[in-house]
Amino acid sequence: MFADRIRPISSWVDLGAGSVEVHERSVIPSAYAARVSSAIRALSRVLPTNPIIVRLVQGGSRRPRHLVIRGVFLGGLAAMLLLALGGSPGSAREIAQGAATALSLLAFGQVILICALTPIFMAGALSQEAEPRTWEILLTTPLSGLQIVLGNLAGRLFFVVALVISALPLFLVLQGFGGVPPSAILASSAIALSTAMALGSIAIALSLTRFAGRRAIFAFYATVVSWLVVTSAADSMLRDRLPDGTAFTTWMTPLNPLLALESVLKSATYLSHDASTLPWPASDWMGHPAVSFVAVCVVLSSALLLFGLVVVRHAGISTRGSLGKTERSARAAQHVGKNAIAWRELHLRAQRRGVVLARWTIVPLGLALAVLPPVLHALGHATTLQWQAMTGAIVGAETLVLVLIALNTAATAVTSEREDGSLDILLSTPIQPAAYLGGKLLGLVRYLVPLAMVPVATVAASAIYALVGSSEGTTATSVSFVSRAQGTLSVPAILPEAAIEYPVSLLAFLALAVMLGLSMSVRCRGTVGAVLWGSTSTLGPTAIVAMIAFAMAGASALLGGCGLGLTPFSLLAAAVSPQQYFVTAADGEAGILQAREALAVGTVFGAGACVALVWSIHRSLQSQFMFLVRRFAGTK
Repeated sequence: MFADRIRPISSWVDLGAGSVEVHERSVIPSAYAARVSSAIRALSRVLPTNPIIVRLVQGGSRRPRHLVIRGVFLGGLAAMLLLALGGSPGSAREIAQGAATALSLLAFGQVILICALTPIFMAGALSQEAEPRTWEILLTTPLSGLQIVLGNLAGRLFFVVALVISALPLFLVLQGFGGVPPSAILASSAIALSTAMALGSIAIALSLTRFAGRRAIFAFYATVVSWLVVTSAADSMLRDRLPDGTAFTTWMTPLNPLLALESVLKSATYLSHDASTLPWPASDWMGHPAVSFVAVCVVLSSALLLFGLVVVRHAGISTRGSLGKTERSARAAQHVGKNAIAWRELHLRAQRRGVVLARWTIVPLGLALAVLPPVLHALGHATTLQWQAMTGAIVGAETLVLVLIALNTAATAVTSEREDGSLDILLSTPIQPAAYLGGKLLGLVRYLVPLAMVPVATVAASAIYALVGSSEGTTATSVSFVSRAQGTLSVPAILPEAAIEYPVSLLAFLALAVMLGLSMSVRCRGTVGAVLWGSTSTLGPTAIVAMIAFAMAGASALLGGCGLGLTPFSLLAAAVSPQQYFVTAADGEAGILQAREALAVGTVFGAGACVALVWSIHRSLQSQFMFLVRRFAGTK
């Protein structure tokens, strides 16, 4: 009898077959059960059982590259934790302070790694332009626009979210030492997740517009890095500093994940404004910068997802082509020169719309921006330290973007020709590997020279202004600092010789970056791998050399000067802030002069080392070129 009462309840609805069985004593009406089951299946198709999410998660979980990335991420955070807690403090207060320092190091490291790794996981979305047939097939499936957009975003962000969650045990370990509030851990994780969501939404929106291809991945990297650098520099200039060294948050704080994280973890020195003293929306914007940053990321992601829903069905409709349409050019033939590859590489890239737009807009704007720091300082609107900070931030961002452009163009120089089949045609001509690689190198360096004039002009404008001020005996263009050996010394705020040293170091380093990018472009099968490996092999050793040079500068001005001239980044840091790196100078003004001479010697040596490396890589790649090219022959 009891079984007879239970049986109708167990057969309300058959969810697997989607049919509804009606019984006389059913507790829930069959129509209501059908609506509930239909709603559950609809929600399940959007996220949990979305075919795109299942395919991306299952495919990515089997890739060795993703396993290596996860291992490097957790290994890097664990190494930071061990370094921060490596000492043996005696009191409980010192232990708590060490835990707070370790939390800051882990949180900042996590956000930086998220900014670096999210574009890697989103590379597949950005490279959909390279596979238009796959995209067109996807649009013919029964998948809705919401499933396509959310599936691509959630499936690729799954791995980033897994990284953030896997790092939580490291943060929780610090709570055992004291001094680490749970709110700080939650805030740092929320900032990291919001950053990943915003970057992922931008990548999905770019992929849906079909204007982004495989070459846009490095541009995406450059944009992210530039945004972090520019907003940090603007925040440094806008900070209202108090006599005790503390500062208040600015309008830039909620726009930068690192600044928002600083307002949470270093709230004693980076103060939030009192919300009651500011009108809305400034009260929420600068009074709660971390919450404002999360809100900005959520609003931006929602807006981009809505944009994606609108354009997703139109992304594959647009086609290009003018078969049979010819146009006779009235322009006279151009002189090719001795190396046709160099001529082709330069003129083919220079005729693109994006390059023409950049040369006629970005380059003039950059040249106009070059005179802004010295003009503001001359008019009294910026202090000497602000003048140095503006010059360093502007030139540093321009240099980093220029190096990224060099790596991107070089890393795609050979792989793009392999993918479109033009490499097979070029290799069927009498062109030899030495002429082919040398032409690529020469053409790309010539292509980058106009863009390199922007940071060079910025350094030259400030250096000439400092030189004129020093010749007239003006103390406003000089900075004083306390030397460890000779007391108070004075140096120009911007080293005048940087106008000559920086272009030499930059052009040699660009040639090395181009050569390394070409090497990876020949050795790698695809464009994405060539770009990633080229950037890693260039920027990784450069960062190590720069850190060693900074450590040497803290011990000896002469050795530090030689080391700081090896890379354009360390040379720029020494040129725009000499008081920080010449603090170990001895023998008064004579010691400062010797340190500046050592910086010039290091610049010449670093440029020569770059040229030697370019020649060595060219010779090695020349001997292996045919073998490497034949290995990927016939592949796309």
